[in-house]
Amino acid sequence: MKRIFFLTILIILKMNTTKAQSGNYTYATVPTQFVNANGIKFAYRSYGKTGDIPVIYFNHLTANLDNCDPRIMDAIAANRQIISFDYRGIGATTGRQGESIADMAKDGIAFIHALGYNQVDIVAFSMGGFITQEILLAEPQLVRKAVLAGTGPRGGEGIPAVVSRTYSDIFKGLLTFRDPKFYLFFNQNKIGKAAARDFLSRLKERKENRDKKVKLYVLKKQLKAIKVWANEKPMDLSVFKLPVFIANGDNDRMVPSTLSNYMAKRFPNAQLKVYPDSGHGGIFQYHEEFIPQAIEFLNK
Repeated sequence: MKRIFFLTILIILKMNTTKAQSGNYTYATVPTQFVNANGIKFAYRSYGKTGDIPVIYFNHLTANLDNCDPRIMDAIAANRQIISFDYRGIGATTGRQGESIADMAKDGIAFIHALGYNQVDIVAFSMGGFITQEILLAEPQLVRKAVLAGTGPRGGEGIPAVVSRTYSDIFKGLLTFRDPKFYLFFNQNKIGKAAARDFLSRLKERKENRDKKVKLYVLKKQLKAIKVWANEKPMDLSVFKLPVFIANGDNDRMVPSTLSNYMAKRFPNAQLKVYPDSGHGGIFQYHEEFIPQAIEFLNK
């Protein structure tokens, strides 16, 4: 009876997912769905060209579903099924924020399996890249390919400073009535400021059924988790044989750009792209260049 019940739930889940993908959606219009895993009700959005292996998007610090760049999401959806989700305690996902990066990885694994997948590709940005590396350690066969953008390795030099930089730029954002990502993600020159305005404008394209705002305690919890992770023993990246595409700006204040070079040398099957005159959000500033590069990598 338990087996029949499980199969019935799985069929219903896949029917609901297919229904969500059947419309001509963009990231601004795709409906939010829910799935239970690891004692949590996860909020997620899924659309695009269906296939055996979906692309799962792991987002940055304090990001909810509305913090995904619609240009990147829509471009991937034209080629592959793309799925974004809220971490535990974020947006419409239930529970309290995970205490560690490893906890977040366990939740991510449970979420993927709850959707019925045994293998996925991952596109991860910033903290999402930290989580992805812990997933590789816990269940390496789950990930076929990974795009790691604006991120670094466990124990990476300079990552602990994320905490002070984040609080500093949040304060600057409050003083200037700007989203902190304006400062955290982009260079503060003419080109960077224009890219920041364009990016933040894209995040507002969804007008209806937007996600729940992220609570302040989540920021404190996630920054603490990042600081602990950044001071832990480095991971041996050489054991992971999967193809990895590493991307970053050449002036990342959040996760030093030098760490992208470090990871590219440590992963045995890695390629690296560093975008000029850009910061932590290099893939957003150079989305027109990043998109075809990422899609080619994921599809070949």
